[in-house]
Amino acid sequence: MSRTIRKKHLLAGLATAGVLGVGIAAPTIAFAADTPTPAPSVSSAPAPGAKADRQGEFAEALAKELGVPTDKVTAALEKVREQHRPADRPQRPSGEDRKAALKERLDQAVKDGKLTQEQADAITKAVEAGVFPGAGRGPRGWGGS
Repeated sequence: MSRTIRKKHLLAGLATAGVLGVGIAAPTIAFAADTPTPAPSVSSAPAPGAKADRQGEFAEALAKELGVPTDKVTAALEKVREQHRPADRPQRPSGEDRKAALKERLDQAVKDGKLTQEQADAITKAVEAGVFPGAGRGPRGWGGS
């Protein structure tokens, strides 16, 4: 009887070692892949004027292809853009308007006791530093397009 128990223990030990081996080897192989997935970074965001630069380059290339002045092409593109803007789509508020609205909301939260003034100041500072995507300065922020 002790011999069968030893065989069971031996098989259980081997199975456990196999599972542990696979559990350790699989992540190691995954991390050692030749093409790791790059982590998103703040520097991968387009520069604040990148969209305008691309549009300007497009207008220049189109003007060259058509043989007309660049300013004429730029004006035509703006006109077409305005004509095709949905009527029910309101203009985006300016950066200063968004900044004022945020300040009002934070002031109200402080007044209601939901935030302290220090927390509101920290939020404002974080937004201005571009910590929150789409808020503050930057491509889609207070002065962005």
